[in-house]
Amino acid sequence: MPLPAATHVAFREVGRVIRTVRLLRYPSDAPLRRRVTAATNKVESFNRFSQWIGFGNRGVIAGNAPIGQEKAMKFDALLMNTVIFHNALDIAEIVRQLLEEGWEIDPEDLAHISRYLTERINRFGEYSTHEPGIRPDAYDPKLDVDFTPPREQDLTTVGLGQAA
Repeated sequence: MPLPAATHVAFREVGRVIRTVRLLRYPSDAPLRRRVTAATNKVESFNRFSQWIGFGNRGVIAGNAPIGQEKAMKFDALLMNTVIFHNALDIAEIVRQLLEEGWEIDPEDLAHISRYLTERINRFGEYSTHEPGIRPDAYDPKLDVDFTPPREQDLTTVGLGQAA
């Protein structure tokens, strides 16, 4: 059974109050500003990466055919996921080498590594997809790094448990 229209209006108004309180709290809440800045930086990094991947026609989909538009968007998404996966494999291999050399890896440091790296990708190179005899090495998903949080944080200290 759908909710009455008055309930939707009440929910919308409560949402506006919560948003207003958060906006008023933002200037004086340093941890909130850090979280917002970190999230914004991640989104901007992804957007730059997406634009770098979709370099043909500056990422503009020129055709009006919905099927062609969908294909272009899915191709870009597939290409982005492929590069991100390749970067993740490279990062994991480097971490394994560092662990073998005796380095101690802090999971918090790993959390700051971007998967949107483009420096080692030659997007204008020649690539062959017609070599079925070449098999890639098996992917090892195991990474010997302890990803458990170093300390239990009280949600209210982070600001997640506070009412708006």
